[in-house]
Amino acid sequence: MKGFTATLLLWTLISPSCRGGGGGGAWPTHTACSDSGLEVLYQSCDPLQDFGFSIEKCSKELKPNVNIRFGIILREDIKELFLDLALMSKGSSVLNFSYPICEEALPKFSFCGRRKGEQIYYAGPVNNLGIEIPQGEYQVLLELYTEKRSTVACANATIICS
Repeated sequence: MKGFTATLLLWTLISPSCRGGGGGGAWPTHTACSDSGLEVLYQSCDPLQDFGFSIEKCSKELKPNVNIRFGIILREDIKELFLDLALMSKGSSVLNFSYPICEEALPKFSFCGRRKGEQIYYAGPVNNLGIEIPQGEYQVLLELYTEKRSTVACANATIICS
């Protein structure tokens, strides 16, 4: 009986179909904002962890300073942190954007320099171009990574503007 119990426990721990409630390990889809004809949904594409993200005052007219909230527990030290963003519509690339968030000599945020196991929680403005989002559905791939190219966070997002 002990052998059966040990085998069952081992199978449960290593079987991919048992992680994440039987969904093959995919994280749930979250709503970052939904209001005024705009909906932003995201799902973590990092197989090891999920994260929290929200946008205040969701609007088709993107203001120059949008307030966001973002939270995650770090698996890596952050000396330098970079953001890559790829925007696609109907299978075609619309925009590719890279931005240094934390540089060793020029930290822009209080979480720059945090260590593995610490939490990043940011609530505040993000500067961007003030634009009106055209009607349609857009796919966005966002990746935060360190100077060693280790993933800090990764998300597949869908923007639906009606």
